[in-house]
Amino acid sequence: MLSGEIPFNMHSFNCFLVAMVLGKFLISFLLWAPWVGSIIAPSSNCYVIDNTSHIYDFTSWIGHPFEYDGKDSDLVVRFCKDVESRSQMGYLDFGHFDIINYFVAGSGHVNFVQEFYNGDLMNCEQSFDKKGRTAQVNIVCGNCLNGGCKGDLGCICSVTYDTTCRVLVELAIPCQRRGPRVFEGFTIGFHPRSWEVVYNGMTQPGFEKVRHEFSFGTEQTHVSLYMTAISSLSNLVGKPSIKVNPDKGLEVQLSGSGASGSPPTTLSPTILMLDWRCQKAHDSPYEVNISIPVTGYAPIEFTLTKTCEYRQDREGEATRGWATFGVLSCVFIVISSIFCCGGFVYKTRVQHQHGIDALPGMTILSACLETVSGGGGGYTPAEDLNSTFINQASWERQPVTSRGKERTNERKYGSI
Repeated sequence: MLSGEIPFNMHSFNCFLVAMVLGKFLISFLLWAPWVGSIIAPSSNCYVIDNTSHIYDFTSWIGHPFEYDGKDSDLVVRFCKDVESRSQMGYLDFGHFDIINYFVAGSGHVNFVQEFYNGDLMNCEQSFDKKGRTAQVNIVCGNCLNGGCKGDLGCICSVTYDTTCRVLVELAIPCQRRGPRVFEGFTIGFHPRSWEVVYNGMTQPGFEKVRHEFSFGTEQTHVSLYMTAISSLSNLVGKPSIKVNPDKGLEVQLSGSGASGSPPTTLSPTILMLDWRCQKAHDSPYEVNISIPVTGYAPIEFTLTKTCEYRQDREGEATRGWATFGVLSCVFIVISSIFCCGGFVYKTRVQHQHGIDALPGMTILSACLETVSGGGGGYTPAEDLNSTFINQASWERQPVTSRGKERTNERKYGSI
């Protein structure tokens, strides 16, 4: 080895290549992992979207009790259900978690806020909107500020009675299970102002997977989807893509302003047209997965299903035979008209025939009519008619001549 050269180690070089490949794979995975799947609407309304648009699903926490020991009464918060005060005098209901989602993001050190309404009305008849006793639960992710929370699922840090009809509760819970980022305000429906398929960036139940009760019939060859989004974020919506399962047997084409990637807004929704036709009958419905990428957010994905009981032909194929028949009919009519006009001119100028006699084919038509009628009611040309009239006239003159002869004879007989 020459002086000044760096010794080459093959083993170290291979390790370096492996480290580079693994590092590249790890970086790609980290960049791709947050946007792996779409967001399905939770099975309950016990979820919240934080200030960074990430979703937290607390469905498994519904009804979990958090108790707080007070001087005169104890307070119990049943997560996403109700708040009640318990004492020797009995129970006081401080509200219920309504069907409408009163689970919102907080501010400051408070991460989330839950509202409870329609509690006991006794001595609270003049409360806001006649809703009786109410409660507000401020949720903090982590521990209480005073460090008093030691439970695995959290605890109540403090309880403050704003009035006898309203209580403020601070609840500390662990919030490590943060979900993907939701593209809020994005909707997809079958009408310009509806959201049956996607609401607030989340795929609604019935369109998250194959469901027979949500399948479209064979006869429905077109489906229109209307997309709306917040105008300030509408330019983040990309072009949709589809995947059909099974991949053969159903022809699907996308069209409309939504297919070209036009930004949808609430004032001017974009339309995504699906033209799907059954090329092959199938026992189970065909699955059409539609994915709409959104820059910086989880993609919007939903599934439409279509049953194929028979094969469907395209509209152009169905009318192609009639179009060919119409063209041939027009060509035949034009050629027939030219033939008739030419024949009429020829008979008029060359054969010196006039009127109906100059029409082409009248001789053949007359012969056919005579054959059908037995020779008594066919068409007779003008020359034949004239000759007939002449024969009739000569035939009718004969009796006159005979009468004249008879009269002459009579005269002769009388003279004798």
